[in-house]
Amino acid sequence: MDIRTAIKDAFHNLIINKIKTPLLDCELLISKAIKKNREYVILNLDKEIKKNEYSYFQELINQRSKGKPIAYLTGKKYFWKNEFNVSKDVLIPRPDTELIIEQVLNNYKYKNKINFLEIGVGSGCIMLSILKERKDFYAKGIDICHHSLKICKINAHKLGVSNRIKLFKSDIDNFDKGKYDLIISNPPYIKKLDLRYLDKDVINFEPKAALDGGLDGMSEIRKVVNKSSELIKRNGKLVLEIAFNQREMVRQLLLKKGFYINKVIKDLAKKDRCIVSTKK
Repeated sequence: MDIRTAIKDAFHNLIINKIKTPLLDCELLISKAIKKNREYVILNLDKEIKKNEYSYFQELINQRSKGKPIAYLTGKKYFWKNEFNVSKDVLIPRPDTELIIEQVLNNYKYKNKINFLEIGVGSGCIMLSILKERKDFYAKGIDICHHSLKICKINAHKLGVSNRIKLFKSDIDNFDKGKYDLIISNPPYIKKLDLRYLDKDVINFEPKAALDGGLDGMSEIRKVVNKSSELIKRNGKLVLEIAFNQREMVRQLLLKKGFYINKVIKDLAKKDRCIVSTKK
């Protein structure tokens, strides 16, 4: 069987199962199966596919048809300017989260030797992207998941920034190492009762601990803000990703903990997504 025929059959399978980007997904998964890049696939549709490769491709398509995200099937996700390893233990990086990186780079354009902390590193995509951009920045990262920290270490090595990070398995309540010029976090912020409305690709496969923000969606944000108020230096910045409807609640929380609100940034859909504040 050639690549074209294999893709055609798989494409129909994904269409029937209401997968949103069937052709792209087929190309990415057959690339994984035959260990070639997508460009090779597009330019070599007449090439024969080996029997064992075709079986593997069918297995990948079957999983995708059930909603398993492409990033988990390929083990990769492109974010900011780099490709990151991902697994079922970490949240898949989203384009909206790049707002955090933009804000950090803009706010510290002329500063050197920044020492910052990320609360809940996941794959490390935010922290490591910042370190890759700024050779004079140093970071610590914490996460409660041992597997997340392993993935983060792999990505740090991949990006060549391992010598400028330290990782700790800890929840925020029990972390008390150091004082920071900057703290960043993309905490879980979805209301527990709203989890059921998420796409099946998300709720059935991504780690619930990285999504569930408690009954009001604010339980983890509260922890982050409370602890950050202790760990951050005076005039240090806290950059948070928030849900589109949490702006006022987070603003009030920050003000109570001695932060000044610099700005709230909207995402690609023009919804509130990132809040930048400074410790007075």
